[in-house]
Amino acid sequence: MRLQEAAATLPPRFGLAVFDGWRPLTLQRELFEAIGPPLDPNAEDLVAPPSDDPTEPPPHLTGGAVDLTLTWQGMPLALGTAFDEFTSLAMTAALENLAGPVRTLRRLLYHTLRRQGFVVLAEEWWHFEFGTRLWSVLTDQPARVRADRTMTALIPMRSFC
Repeated sequence: MRLQEAAATLPPRFGLAVFDGWRPLTLQRELFEAIGPPLDPNAEDLVAPPSDDPTEPPPHLTGGAVDLTLTWQGMPLALGTAFDEFTSLAMTAALENLAGPVRTLRRLLYHTLRRQGFVVLAEEWWHFEFGTRLWSVLTDQPARVRADRTMTALIPMRSFC
């Protein structure tokens, strides 16, 4: 519902395309193992650890995280990097000192989702959360979602145009 409301506020011909939403713990484990640890031992993991602890679930396991981008006339846009490109350009603020259409579009995505109450992961311009532990810390509100291990099938990608 929040994503539909966000998409409805976008300028004409813009929409949202979801790359990734809820994912099961088994897929979270596969992604974590495939990406591997960061090269810098002091750096954060690039993918959330696949925790079984209900007090520390990966955000995608809660249904409170979504990876998405803007669309233009139904076509997904790569806003400066590819989805899941873990480089410094993927940082939400990476292009803030570089005027141009990509910065403008990232800002549009960011502000559209912020108006619906989402927070963004600083390392990934495409990753937004609502009701998660990160959201709780950044908004000073209690978390609203918890791990959902009852679902067994992935929800297909959706576009909101």
